Amino acid sequence: MSAIRLHVQRSGTGSPLVLLHPVGLDGTFWDGLIGPLSRRCQVLAVDTAGHGASADPTRPGRMAERVTDVIDLILQEKCGPAVLIGVSFGGMIAQNVALARPDLVSGLVLAGCPGRIPAEAREAILARGAEAERDGMPAVVEATLQRWFTPSFLSTEEVAGVRRRLLEDLPSNWAASWEAIAEHDALERLGSFAGKALVIAGEADAATPLPAKQALAAAIPGARLVVLRNAPHMMQIEQPEAFLGAVESFLDETTGTT
Repeated sequence: MSAIRLHVQRSGTGSPLVLLHPVGLDGTFWDGLIGPLSRRCQVLAVDTAGHGASADPTRPGRMAERVTDVIDLILQEKCGPAVLIGVSFGGMIAQNVALARPDLVSGLVLAGCPGRIPAEAREAILARGAEAERDGMPAVVEATLQRWFTPSFLSTEEVAGVRRRLLEDLPSNWAASWEAIAEHDALERLGSFAGKALVIAGEADAATPLPAKQALAAAIPGARLVVLRNAPHMMQIEQPEAFLGAVESFLDETTGTT
């Protein structure tokens, strides 16, 4: 099946950066990052399938199709090799794109994501999508926000915006994404990736335990692990300045952009 043509927001010029968002959000949820990054790079903020302005995915959701979508986007935009920056689901997609087409990926920034979903966790992962299809998005949103943010941040306008976005999602698209996530299994193949890599972990991430991110960094030759103090799963939203600082340090080291 042909890939979906993804919606993308473009800004800046120079070395290309492709931003891949978490499940349920879209390419508009990079506040505080796109502006500074676009002053040094060409930034492409992508809506993955079933998110934002991109078309709905097929069912069941497949990781391979998400990977093909992003590969086709890079080829269409003629922006490879690019640095891929992915948070959570976006980071999982980025890993698999780098393995499928290493010639299109010059570097990886992987935040809040593991290198694989353990087989014993896949039933629980799929249940998140099934619950939304059965009972609607309101049934899953509050538990999702509690996994994503620290308790003191839940009353902020930033989280209110995330809540509104999630409530607007189609349950079928939410479920398709969790089906794709359940297939994620890149860890043992990442040793073949020869590009530069940064793994960013939130110290207070309730969704992806620190050992999983340590294992991800250890699997990629030469990868560096940065742990952001008190940062949650959605560190790019709750701690955008710390997240941006880690990304910019990585770009300084790998692309020479300032």
